[in-house]
Amino acid sequence: MKPQHLLTAAAGAVLAPAPLADAFAPTTTFGGCSSCSITVSRHSPLHMAPSYDSIDAQALLELENRISSIVLAEPTSPIALSPGRSAPSTMTMEEAASRHGMPWDTTIGRTDETNPLLYMPFWEWQLDFMQDSLTNLHPIDCSTLSDADVTYNENKEKRARIVNQCYASDEYRKIRMTYYDAGDSVQVFNSVWYPDAKYNLPVLGIDILSFNRKKYLAIVDFQPLHEDEDDHATTYEHILKPIKEKYDNLKGRMSSKFYDETQFFSKEMLFARFEDGKIVEDDLLPAFKSYVKTHLELVRNTRPSNSPKDIEAVFERQRAYDTYSADRDPAAGLFAAMFGKQWAEDFIYDFLFSLSERSEEGLNLSPPMFGGPPSGAGGKGGPPKGVNPYAKPSSETKKAEMPRL
Repeated sequence: MKPQHLLTAAAGAVLAPAPLADAFAPTTTFGGCSSCSITVSRHSPLHMAPSYDSIDAQALLELENRISSIVLAEPTSPIALSPGRSAPSTMTMEEAASRHGMPWDTTIGRTDETNPLLYMPFWEWQLDFMQDSLTNLHPIDCSTLSDADVTYNENKEKRARIVNQCYASDEYRKIRMTYYDAGDSVQVFNSVWYPDAKYNLPVLGIDILSFNRKKYLAIVDFQPLHEDEDDHATTYEHILKPIKEKYDNLKGRMSSKFYDETQFFSKEMLFARFEDGKIVEDDLLPAFKSYVKTHLELVRNTRPSNSPKDIEAVFERQRAYDTYSADRDPAAGLFAAMFGKQWAEDFIYDFLFSLSERSEEGLNLSPPMFGGPPSGAGGKGGPPKGVNPYAKPSSETKKAEMPRL
């Protein structure tokens, strides 16, 4: 109840004018307020409207201040009780969305393409969808634990840059968006959607990369918090399967040498390694949109928990997800090459996956590697048997396979 409503209710209950017979009734103090001495009669009709003219103005003001302080001392929203949330940014949505010139329409790198910013349509569609669909969407600060601003970085000599934006809503405690631009050499769009911890649901993970416009890697998934799907508040793979079935090019399998498919990946993950750039627009973009829309529907159709124990347990699983993802980020080597090893480690552990615990071994700085498409499969997705797309290259294949940065 808002302070002004409490005040009206209190006034209606105890400030009604007393009848003449009670004119000499003893005074009563309200809430220990000595200056709020008001004549109250046991015969006063509670349904009568209070006569504010008979109330001392200073007493009324003090009463209102006391009620306000009581109300404001309590949490104003259940969201504030959920762990892992950041304070809203002082920027407006428009200011946050347009910071550092976003969305870019030209590349910082070299290009021979008419659409050098290959994944900018993914960025723009996602941001529009968030603004149209999420409740109380607002920007949050993009910073590390040491308060370093990581919204933007660039390497002018190597002609590469990276931009980050962070948002939150009632449904999601954090949505991080990252775009890396180095012209035709490298294009990356990465985003992670963390549901508020009151929802025991998978994280939405998006990681899409292009190297030299010849090698493409895409992962879009409802990344489970638990090994058993039934341990989530709602099952979801059955609603993803019809979407995935539409796109044969996105039915690949990742190598177990780098990631463990049994941890934080669902059976309906969209995974693709391909060389045909048309797949980005024809298959990947519509499939990405469907997965994003479906994830929000899943959150909204799930009953949130009000158990502090359950909420904390979900948050701990999100923490485990961050640690797993940070240790295996395929872009770690790319970031280190462009911005330095220390920056890359701080960026990945303290920002990209801010709940993660640093590995004693440090980051795996091997860049993602790509073999050819499966034999006879043309440009279709799916790794060829026995080929690890993330494996460290041998000296013989290094020049041929490493992307030019």
